[in-house]
Amino acid sequence: MVKISDLRMREVINVVDGRRLGPIKDIDINVEEGRILAVILPGHQQRFMGFFGREEEIVVPWEKIVKIGVDVILVDLSLDDARNRELQGGPSGNRGERFW
Repeated sequence: MVKISDLRMREVINVVDGRRLGPIKDIDINVEEGRILAVILPGHQQRFMGFFGREEEIVVPWEKIVKIGVDVILVDLSLDDARNRELQGGPSGNRGERFW
């Protein structure tokens, strides 16, 4: 069994392009079912002249996690997944989230 605090210490890497996405910032949990729906990663910060910055988040559905290792978490985030989400309208982008 893995603790949430242990998950947050691991680096998340996309197996499609080898890009480091960073550590887990938050976790989306379905309390009624007792399961993790998605992990939330910090994204790029968008700023206007260095002020009024808003951080875009990357939301990775649990189904996209390939392997949880000792040091890293491997995810499969293809560009096609992101495009399909955008075409379908994806969940609300009001909070600056990118869904895969």
